[in-house]
Amino acid sequence: MTFATADLCDAHPDVVKVCHIPFRSFGQVKAFHGPIRTLSVLDDNALVRQALERPGQGAVLVVNGGGSLKRALVGDNLAKLAIDNGWAGIIVHGAIRDSAVIDSMGIGVKAVGTIPLRADRDAIGEIDIPTAFGGVIFTPGDWLYADADGVVVSADRLHG
Repeated sequence: MTFATADLCDAHPDVVKVCHIPFRSFGQVKAFHGPIRTLSVLDDNALVRQALERPGQGAVLVVNGGGSLKRALVGDNLAKLAIDNGWAGIIVHGAIRDSAVIDSMGIGVKAVGTIPLRADRDAIGEIDIPTAFGGVIFTPGDWLYADADGVVVSADRLHG
């Protein structure tokens, strides 16, 4: 499916919720969509690895890192896991690292920023529960659409 988030907003103004975070885009895939899977973590990416090691089945992993830029929640190794396991893309409300390498990979990643420090690995956080940032509640099973203009969410799958 080809889509533009701007067109989805125009066609479904009462359905889509727009995330008000000015994400930076990484990876070669500039637009992606899929059902949402969520994580809430803070400066710890052990649960991110655990999620990406499982089959993604075209889902988008939404990682609520509280907007923290202290530690990178995704790097090139986790991006490779996402590709290998069939994830459509990753949204990180926080930082990533290895951005130049990720930019050469066949995955779409949106993040607030970058930092070279790796995350803690204590597996502290919450999995597959509704999580909120940027004025949107990201609920597992809802649909996320991301492109160069931003990120929108709908309870149902949308068609252009």
